[in-house]
Amino acid sequence: MARLTKKKKEALAKIEKGKVYSITEASALIKEISNAKFDASVDLAVRLGVDPRKANQMVRGVVSLPHGTGKDVKVLALVTPDKEAEAKEAGADFVGLDEYLDKIKSGWTDVDVIITMPSVMGKLGPLGRVLGPRGLMPNPKTGTVTMDIAKAVTEVKAGKIDFKVDKTGIVHAAIGKASFSADKIEGNANELLQTLMKLKPTASKGVYVKSIFMSSTMSPSIAVDTKIG
Repeated sequence: MARLTKKKKEALAKIEKGKVYSITEASALIKEISNAKFDASVDLAVRLGVDPRKANQMVRGVVSLPHGTGKDVKVLALVTPDKEAEAKEAGADFVGLDEYLDKIKSGWTDVDVIITMPSVMGKLGPLGRVLGPRGLMPNPKTGTVTMDIAKAVTEVKAGKIDFKVDKTGIVHAAIGKASFSADKIEGNANELLQTLMKLKPTASKGVYVKSIFMSSTMSPSIAVDTKIG
């Protein structure tokens, strides 16, 4: 069994065993127990009462976190020449088409989000094996395949994230940084949870939100009340 570090012991001591915390309490406590030497990410893990193997119970969506992610999101805009200026002005980090398609074919994936146009999607199909496993394949459902390139880039830079339930029925999402105020962590957490509630599949029976845990990089997790107001 791995030996607990002094910092881990101190963090665990601050979490009351068996207690389920409100979002407000957890958002304040996560700051107290986040003792990494860098600005740790704050994450939510939400276990849903769905069977992701069934298409009518798949939960996937996007949410614009009101206080952003705290992360400098690197955006690649794969666009035709007439859209390049629009993408650059909106703040895309990399803009172009064929030269970046060639780089991706060679294994380059040093971006967080790829935004493209419907007419370009045909060229991305063969790159599915590279982009798919990394969650980088653009998708109209998440707003990353669009003619409004400027809006898509701006929203992603401002804190729009997409999420998808995994095969075990859990949605994992980064909702900010440990340096955020507790109010901002709470605001982002609530925005994600409210969005998940709106996406409840009609085929999902019984308890929809089974458990919620908040954690930060290298911190213990905090059990959060599943009653979402």
